[in-house]
Amino acid sequence: MKWNLRMVAAQRDLWRPTEVLAAFQQVGFNPSLSKVAALWSGKPVTVRLDDLDLMCAALDCTVGDLMQAEPVAAAKPAGDVGQAAVGAKRDPAGPVRPVPRSRPTGGPRSLPPS
Repeated sequence: MKWNLRMVAAQRDLWRPTEVLAAFQQVGFNPSLSKVAALWSGKPVTVRLDDLDLMCAALDCTVGDLMQAEPVAAAKPAGDVGQAAVGAKRDPAGPVRPVPRSRPTGGPRSLPPS
């Protein structure tokens, strides 16, 4: 997903996080300035749906304006092996799954003290 808060805010003549915060507060959305600055400067990992709804109300936009779907990078073809470190072994079957360690005594686990 592409996060477009800065573009949407610029279209509404809001050029600073403090101006966006003031717009948010007009609709009853009261995040901290640091949260608004984080939303402003980068792509958030998560956004609550209630917060997203209030952001759209404050900026008079839709969710589609704030977030745009980007195509997922295509998987490499099977014949493309890519780069590997010198001496690295490649398993044509794919990555190896981890194997649980065996206990040093080889026996069953002891019971906890009573």
